Amino acid sequence: MSTLLQRYNAASSTDVQPVLNDIINGTLISLINPETAHLRDLAGPFTFDQPARAELIQLLLKDLKSSKGRISVKDSALALLALKTLGKNPTGSEALGTAQNLSILLELSASLKDDSEASGEALRCIANALLLIERARLVFVSKEVNGGETCIGLLQKSTNPDQIFILSRILFLSTVHASPFIISLVEEKRNGSTVVDLIGGKLDLLLNNLLSGVKMSKEAMVDILKFTFNILLHYPKSIDTSSSDKKVIGDNWSPKLDPILPPLLRVFHALPPTSPAPVAAPLTHVIHSLITVPVSASLRAEWFGSSPRSSGSSSPKSVPVPVVIPPSPRRTDSSSSSRTHSPTRSGTPTSPRAGPLDRALSVLSAGRRSLSRSPSPIPPSPGSPRHSNKVLGDRDTLLRAHTLLEVAFSHYMPDAIEPDDPSVRELAKSEAGPGAESLDDELSPLVVLITRLCIADETCRTRTRDWLVPADLDRSANAGSLESRSDMLGRCLRMLGSVYHVRLKDSVGEMLYVISDSDATTMSTLFGYGNVAGFLFNKGIMNAPPPPTPAAGSSAALNAAAADNINPITGTAQEQRAPEPEMTQEEKEREMEKLFVVFDRLERSGNISPSQNPIRNAIQKAASAPPAQPKDDDDD
Repeated sequence: MSTLLQRYNAASSTDVQPVLNDIINGTLISLINPETAHLRDLAGPFTFDQPARAELIQLLLKDLKSSKGRISVKDSALALLALKTLGKNPTGSEALGTAQNLSILLELSASLKDDSEASGEALRCIANALLLIERARLVFVSKEVNGGETCIGLLQKSTNPDQIFILSRILFLSTVHASPFIISLVEEKRNGSTVVDLIGGKLDLLLNNLLSGVKMSKEAMVDILKFTFNILLHYPKSIDTSSSDKKVIGDNWSPKLDPILPPLLRVFHALPPTSPAPVAAPLTHVIHSLITVPVSASLRAEWFGSSPRSSGSSSPKSVPVPVVIPPSPRRTDSSSSSRTHSPTRSGTPTSPRAGPLDRALSVLSAGRRSLSRSPSPIPPSPGSPRHSNKVLGDRDTLLRAHTLLEVAFSHYMPDAIEPDDPSVRELAKSEAGPGAESLDDELSPLVVLITRLCIADETCRTRTRDWLVPADLDRSANAGSLESRSDMLGRCLRMLGSVYHVRLKDSVGEMLYVISDSDATTMSTLFGYGNVAGFLFNKGIMNAPPPPTPAAGSSAALNAAAADNINPITGTAQEQRAPEPEMTQEEKEREMEKLFVVFDRLERSGNISPSQNPIRNAIQKAASAPPAQPKDDDDD
C-alpha cells in the first residue's frame, strides 16, 4: 500500500486532487509503518509520523508558492485546506510556525486575494499554528515576519465578517502576552488611524451586520472583542512606570484608549437578549472589556450620558418583547482556526417549549412587583421602534447592567431556589459556551461592572440601593425573611452563603458593600447582620458593628431599616414585647433562697470549692464590712 507522502511525490498537476482529498478526508492509510495497516478506515492526517508530516507540509508549501509546482491556481484552496488539516496536529503546527513558513502563508493569502476561499484558508493555517505553538506568536509579530502589521492592514480594508473573524482571531492570539507590538498598535497611526479607531469602526459595522442576520457577524464580533480586551489589558501596564503590585484590572489606563468606550457602550446597549442563556457571547466579551475602562472624569459623560439621573429614577414596568440573537450556522469545514469554536449558546427563537429564561422574562413583562421593588425592564431592542440614536444618546448603562443581572438571576435561580441547588449548576453548565462553564464565569464580570459604576458615582450607589432595599421595603414578618424571598434582594443574600459559586458570591458581597457606602454598619442595617456576617468576617470585621441611629442626613432606606422595631440580625420587623412586671420583695427573697440551695449543693458535692461559691462570698463580704453609720437626724 502506497503512502500519501509517496503518492503526493508521484502526483502531477493533473492528478493531485485525489491525493489532496485523501489528506483531508483520511480515507487511506498514511503511516509508513506497515504495522498500522489495520487502521485503513481510521487513518488520517493525525496518523502521520513527525518526519512524514513535516515533509509533506514543506512540499505543499513549496508547490503552492511555485507557479511550476504540482498545484495549480484552481487547486490552491483545496491544497491549503489539506495544509490546515495537517496543521491541526501540534507537530504540523510546529512546522508551520516557523518564520519562513508563516511568511509564505502571508504571501499566499495576499497573492490569492481574488480567491476568498483560498486566501481565508491560508490565514486559518496561520491561526492554527499560533493557537498550538505559543512561541510562534512572537515570531509572527517579529520584524522578520511582520505578520501583525499585515493583518492590521487587511483588517482596515475588510468588510467581510468571515475575513474579519479570522484576522481578529490571529490578532487576538498575537496579543495574548504583552509585547512591543501592542504598544506600536496604540501609539502609531496606520493610514491615518490608530488601532482604537479601527476597532471602533469594525464594532459598529459588525453590530449592524449582526442585527441584520449576516452570517459570521457574531463570531467576528466575539474575536475582535477578545483582541480589544488584550489591548486594554496589556497596553496600560506596558507604559506604567510605577512598581506597584497592588493594582488590579482597571486601575491602569491611558487617555489614548478613551475613544474605545463609546463603541463598546453602543454594542453593550444595542445587543438584544440571547437565549437560552441571558448573558452570552458576544455580550460577555463586551462586559470583559468594559470592566477594564475606568470611570474617570474625562469618560463620565460617556458612561452616564449627558443628562444626570436622579436617585429616585425608576424604570418603566413594561418590558418590550425580546429579540433573540439566532444561533450562528456551524460550518462543516474548519471555519474556526482553533479548537474553540464559535459560541453555540444561542438557541432557536421559535422554540415550542418555554424555557427558564422565557418564564423569567414573562414574569418581568407582567409587571409583577417583587418584595423589594419593581423589576427593571429589558432595554428596548435595537430592532424595536423605540430604538433610535436619541435613545442610545441617553443610554442608562447602570440600568442595562442591573436588568441583565436580574434577568440572569431569575433565569438560573427561579422562585426562591438556593444557588447551590444542583439544578442551578446543571442549567449553567448545559447553557455555557466556551470559556464559561459556571455562573462564576458568566455573571461575575457583570456584577463587577455594576460595582465599579457604584464606586465611581454616588447616584449609581443610591439608585442600586433603592432598587434592592427601597425605603418602602416590606420588612414585616408576614413577608418572610429577607434571604428567603423570590426577588433580586433575596437572590443576592442567598448567594452570599453559596459554596459552589465562590467568585460570584464575593462579587455580590462587594456590590452590596459598595452600595452601603462601604460601611459595615450601614450594610448590617440594610440587609441584617446575620445575612452579611460571613462577608464582613472575610473583610476582617469580626464583631457586629454598632447599630446606627436614624439621622436627618441618612437615606430613607437606612432610616427605615434602623427603626426600633427592626431586628438587627434579620433585618425584618419583630413584635414588641410587653415589659416584664417588677418582682416583689417576697419574690426576690424566694429566688435568693433557691440560689443559696443550688450553690450549697454544688459545694457539698465537690463541684465547686468554697471560694467559688458566690453566695458564700457575698455573705462573708457582708459580715466583714463595717457597720453602716446611722444617719444624722437634722430635725430639731
